[in-house]
Amino acid sequence: MEALHQIIERELSEVMNIVESYDREFSFVWSGYPVVDHEVFKKRVFKLAEENGLYAFITKEGDLFSVRFAFKPEGKKANIKLNILLLIITFGTTIIAGTLQRGLNPLHFGNLIHGFPFAITIMVILGSHELGHYFAAKRHGVVATLPYFIPAPSFIGTFGAVISLRSPIPDRKALVDIGAAGPITGFVLSIFAAIIGLKLSTVVEITEGALRIGNPLIFSFISHFFFKSIPQGMDVLLHPVAFAGWLGFFVTGLNLLPVGQLDGGHILYAFFPRIHRIVGYIFIAGLFALSFIWPGWLVWAFLLLLFIGVKHPPPMDTVGGLDNKRIIIGWLSLVIFVLTFIPVPFM
Repeated sequence: MEALHQIIERELSEVMNIVESYDREFSFVWSGYPVVDHEVFKKRVFKLAEENGLYAFITKEGDLFSVRFAFKPEGKKANIKLNILLLIITFGTTIIAGTLQRGLNPLHFGNLIHGFPFAITIMVILGSHELGHYFAAKRHGVVATLPYFIPAPSFIGTFGAVISLRSPIPDRKALVDIGAAGPITGFVLSIFAAIIGLKLSTVVEITEGALRIGNPLIFSFISHFFFKSIPQGMDVLLHPVAFAGWLGFFVTGLNLLPVGQLDGGHILYAFFPRIHRIVGYIFIAGLFALSFIWPGWLVWAFLLLLFIGVKHPPPMDTVGGLDNKRIIIGWLSLVIFVLTFIPVPFM
């Protein structure tokens, strides 16, 4: 331990005028003033940490910088068998859901082929969303799992998919990249699904008791090109591929809510860490208000409040700012949120 402390201090003194140092349980801390540009300083600190099997955390109070080196916890080895098992099960449940959407009995084996268009489309959209996060995390050296699909006995056959980040996010730039990669990928694929699916959709007479959906702005815009005028008493019967595209937009809008560690929460924290919690509470309150026009938001508000929360862990470097590229990505994410959020998803 003493030798490791000396090695780190010797290397750190080349890029920092050290004022003081002290040891905490399982970590070392040095305070002082960098003598090089912040990006150079950060790269040197992170490289030093990596070479010694540590994490480095850079903070600042006033003009004084603090660098804390902490030991990495022993990571659990990823079990890809579970990812594959959940993928297969979820593909099966979405095939059943797609078959039911066509008004067919999934217990008749021959009918299941009709569930494939919906199942393949929604699985590709959800999987690509999570893979967007996964590859962005890998690009920034963050340890992440492959997507875990979540099967569900519902009319869409799934509760979505998730990945798990197993190491801290290095800086605010990485927060933007990782947070935005999934929604942008899912948004683009949902557009393609909506275009293909709407081309295959038909106009039918409105059936009493049939499920009706509210359209996000982007879906309404695309629909206008295929159905410029719909006679009274008629409505569009969405092809399963179009419905999967609609769900892709819905999921994108949900994930971009600026709350906690949702995708939108990552991006918000990168831009405005000091007001992150306040904005999170405001949006949860907004969902409670929206529950008066669609009760389902009440469930989402409680899920966010009780299980996700409004807290967000800081990145390893809290000092570095955002460049123009990340500012553009942030604004693009906001536009996508506006285009995909649906105040009344189901009617």
